Amino acid sequence: MARVALVTGGTRGIGAAVCKALKAAGYQVAANYAGNAEAAAAFTQETGIPTFKWDVSDFEACKAGIAEVTEKLGPIEVLVNNAGITRDGMLHKMSPEQWYGVINTNLNSVFNMCRNVIEGMRERSFGRIVTISSINGQKGQMGQTNYCAAKAGEIGFTKALAQENAIKGVTVNAICPGYIGTEMVRAMPQDVLEKRVLPLIPVGRLGEPEEIARCVVFLVADESGFITGSTLTANGGQYMA
Repeated sequence: MARVALVTGGTRGIGAAVCKALKAAGYQVAANYAGNAEAAAAFTQETGIPTFKWDVSDFEACKAGIAEVTEKLGPIEVLVNNAGITRDGMLHKMSPEQWYGVINTNLNSVFNMCRNVIEGMRERSFGRIVTISSINGQKGQMGQTNYCAAKAGEIGFTKALAQENAIKGVTVNAICPGYIGTEMVRAMPQDVLEKRVLPLIPVGRLGEPEEIARCVVFLVADESGFITGSTLTANGGQYMA
């Protein structure tokens, strides 16, 4: 029977690519989304992957959503924490809403999701957890103290959870993408992209969502059980950690 994989923020961008790649690799995939029902419906129509709506920053909502996925598809053996937002601004102008919105959605959600699947993974002596962090969680980025704090926190969380669960057959890893050609990045003005972004990337181009998806498929495979607590950097050489 195919392993069940759940991807948060799974209907657009990197998340959508991850869902498609996991399905192609033989997993039974569920995609979580927060608000864009139209995009979620279009995604299901295109891929056949079922979608489930809940707010990953809400612990009880995660608990209920995971229970629904489990009831419909089976126990979750693969979790990909991909959901995230940005609310950029210099710290001296940042509002509490900007700070807590990003911390809750990007970092607290990782606790909310992992806490609600980890016991089952331990009981079954198998689990794969991958969190999509960011290059900016490694190197920092002006105007993103909230985002960088959350993404750096995800890396620390990953290392600790990996140590706690290695003996139980559960691996926990992080991926740090650089600039990826998602809808959000490609919406940047062309001159900004060409003059301020691409020159920073040694390979000379944006990454593709599918390239991050391939990293996920590798890390969640049964055969990748010796890789845990790691941070896979996929940024075209922009930052070499």
